[in-house]
Amino acid sequence: MDQEIGFCTTADGISIAYATTGEGPPVVYVTGFPGHLSLEWESEIARGLIEELSQGVRLIRYDMRGSGLSDRDVPELTLERWVEDLRTVVDALGLDQFTLLSLGFLAGPIAITYAASHVDKVKNLILSSAFLLGSELSPPDRAKTMIDYITAYGLPAGMDMDMEAEEVVKLQSAVRLQRKSASTEVQGAVVRAMFEADVRGLADSISMPALVMHGQEDSVVRFALGRDLAARLPNARFVPFVASAASPWQHQEFLAREIRSFLGIDLGGGADAPAAGAPLTILFTDMESSTATTQRLGDEKAQALVRLHNSVVRDALAEHGGTEIKHTGDGIMASFTSGSSGLAAAVAIQRALADRSEAGDDHVHVRIGLNAGEPVAEDRDLFGTAVQLASRICDRAQPGEILVSNVVRELVAGKGFLFADRGEFEMRGFEDPVRIYEVGWR
Repeated sequence: MDQEIGFCTTADGISIAYATTGEGPPVVYVTGFPGHLSLEWESEIARGLIEELSQGVRLIRYDMRGSGLSDRDVPELTLERWVEDLRTVVDALGLDQFTLLSLGFLAGPIAITYAASHVDKVKNLILSSAFLLGSELSPPDRAKTMIDYITAYGLPAGMDMDMEAEEVVKLQSAVRLQRKSASTEVQGAVVRAMFEADVRGLADSISMPALVMHGQEDSVVRFALGRDLAARLPNARFVPFVASAASPWQHQEFLAREIRSFLGIDLGGGADAPAAGAPLTILFTDMESSTATTQRLGDEKAQALVRLHNSVVRDALAEHGGTEIKHTGDGIMASFTSGSSGLAAAVAIQRALADRSEAGDDHVHVRIGLNAGEPVAEDRDLFGTAVQLASRICDRAQPGEILVSNVVRELVAGKGFLFADRGEFEMRGFEDPVRIYEVGWR
């Protein structure tokens, strides 16, 4: 694999270096911290990440102003100027539609800012270790201490005493690369911009499909901030994973696999594609009278309830190992590899929403339906009889109810769930009546 380097000039006269690797649909890798295109290509750990991400796509990277092969002596280092760097690279390469990739630090706010104003260009948005409000990253006094330290000494190594020797060597190599990429003053400016970033007002504009990944023990951006970000985006899929480090090279195989799966890229072996015919439990949620709610409360308040629903559902999916398949407009479709985990998530959703209603905060009433079978997987979606029946069962539920098919009831036999037989029902598209059961959760 070869790397090709080029240059472009921003509107304020700054030279920005960019590089392309791989072949396929364009993916622009947003720069969130000072880097160096040339030194990264020579570094074993950095090049490994680049080549992994370049499989099946045309990966476009660039050096942010103040770092690497781009102009280093620049008068202004702000979020707005770093967004301008991204805009200049996209325009220079004449990209009409592309995927925007953000893997931590300031890249999230940069990508969100660009995507919100270029919904026609950004086909997909991929975020890892991202956030909306920088002041939530750390208390003000600790943030100031971090900015002062990094401005004086550069980004600390963040070494863990439990690290394997090989990981320590890689971390030390990454720190040396950072120090060669930009001055400590530039590194400090990036961290300052992180703490000052506020892109909350742009979330509702991010209408394109979004993949939001976040480490459950992320030491830089708390997991809750990534979860809340996913809940705010109208068309987001949230993928939690076990990790404490924000550095993408420390979990590059997972990230690359999820990215290719989200983009529907099969490298030939089929390992990244969902398994067709795999036994799954399918869950649908449906908010009560969402159209009437919008008419009654207005767009802004109704959307706040949608965000609450999304947050509660995604929390339950993260806790019980569910996979969000898609947002249906009035609800979410998800899958589980076991019936008990799917049913446990459904109970958790209803209990969480009931708690909010009892506290007098927000009143969101949701129907939930589950079925199990062997759906057909295609382009990150699921199809077939198992999915259709789960949707029909959800339609039969009353607000606040969980209804399941007999196959789900049999799958979880002996797991402590309580069922009430609701009888047989004619379901649209099904020849024979379907027996369904209500799940007791209160």
